[in-house]
Amino acid sequence: MTTDTTPRAEPEWGVQEVQPLTGRVAGFLRGIPSWILWFLVIVWTVPTLGLFINSFRSRDAQRGSGWWLFFQDAERYGTGLTLDNYRDVLGSEATGGVANGLLNSMAIAVVATIIPIAIAAFAAYAFAWIDFRGRDGLFIFTVALLAVPTQVSLIPLLQMYAGGAHITLPLIDKTLTIFPDLDLAGTIPAVWLTHTGFALPFAIFLLHNYISGLPSDLFESARIDGADHFTIFRKIVLPLSVPVLAAFTIFQFLWTWNDYLIALTMIGGNRQNLPATVVVASLAGEFGLREELLTAGAFVITVVPLIVFFALQRFFVRGITAGSVKG
Repeated sequence: MTTDTTPRAEPEWGVQEVQPLTGRVAGFLRGIPSWILWFLVIVWTVPTLGLFINSFRSRDAQRGSGWWLFFQDAERYGTGLTLDNYRDVLGSEATGGVANGLLNSMAIAVVATIIPIAIAAFAAYAFAWIDFRGRDGLFIFTVALLAVPTQVSLIPLLQMYAGGAHITLPLIDKTLTIFPDLDLAGTIPAVWLTHTGFALPFAIFLLHNYISGLPSDLFESARIDGADHFTIFRKIVLPLSVPVLAAFTIFQFLWTWNDYLIALTMIGGNRQNLPATVVVASLAGEFGLREELLTAGAFVITVVPLIVFFALQRFFVRGITAGSVKG
């Protein structure tokens, strides 16, 4: 029988061996009974269920009774559940054309998701594994852009899209063009550029945390074999970064698909280019005379995000926790 006589390292003066805050929070969450979690899920789901049932009820039924009394609709209003709301929303009589709005939403969401991912993936790799002058300062500046409020920036961006950005130098009486006049106001590319600008800081931050945590041995072996940065990025980084790329894809697609403010500001009165969110909001018409269509319209535009989420949900948890722990 041997005794371990290896001296133990004493903690420094004033330092207590305490459990990290994150560990205590995780322990508290694990200790919550499962029935409480299921109760919260049910409470969260009930309003959505009510909205869904109301989407099949007539205008008089929605105004006359709560959704939980839909069984009595046949006796009180002469009809039960009906598909009339969905016919009006998807048919030719729908105000503003929801079908055209869905196509515009798809055109906006797909492009405004692909562009930030493509740019951010290259930038995150450069910040993580390419040593260049000013790298740390540029990365801090990029992450700091997360604090720029969206609402404050929209009008200056719209003015820049409509007439460009110019600065006049009074000493030499000369005007310099910082951003050319591209006449983008009222167009879908204006929405692409705006979403890309606001998405890039978060995308670079998220991807950088993951890519910087990849084993350095992989990169050293690739360099010994003569691989350049583009080859390393294409054959090593991209295949290993699928979870975090899928997680950001979900975030960005849902954000751009459900966006209302940016699309309305940049496109304005050009109804031909408006996305489904703006079109559905106008379905109620003047003075809300057709508010019964809003419930059906809301579920029509929810179908696509649900498909995207469930298609990529297996990567979601792995992606959002990527880079949080190294080793």
